Amino acid sequence: MCHFVTMPTGDQSSKISVFVVDDSEIVRDRIISLLLEIPAVSISGFADNPNTAMELIVKLNPDVIILDIFLAGGSGIQVLKSIREKQITAKVIMLTNYEQEAYRKKCFEEGADFFFDKSIEFMRVVDIISMLSKAA
Repeated sequence: MCHFVTMPTGDQSSKISVFVVDDSEIVRDRIISLLLEIPAVSISGFADNPNTAMELIVKLNPDVIILDIFLAGGSGIQVLKSIREKQITAKVIMLTNYEQEAYRKKCFEEGADFFFDKSIEFMRVVDIISMLSKAA
């Protein structure tokens, strides 16, 4: 499943765009609803699988990508690797239930900017994006 999400709320040029990649509809909806509370954030879209994610990320060129490690049909780590191979400059936030040190290390090796555990650090994603929106 993939969607473009357009939120025509004022001047879009001063907003940072966020793309969400997670195969859990509940998680996606929660992230999106929380991020839409930040005035300087727009949601450019979302995807639930690696192929659609890469297609839309290349097309939409978001400022920030929130990416789960395990996706239906593939790996978020492979998506991360593809993002960096294509020299996409978006900040990448890995958000996962699999917080083992080996995953954290691999994600940072592949170019992740942040890595958070969904079960205990979920709201840190909102804090980071809020911080990034203020710096933009």
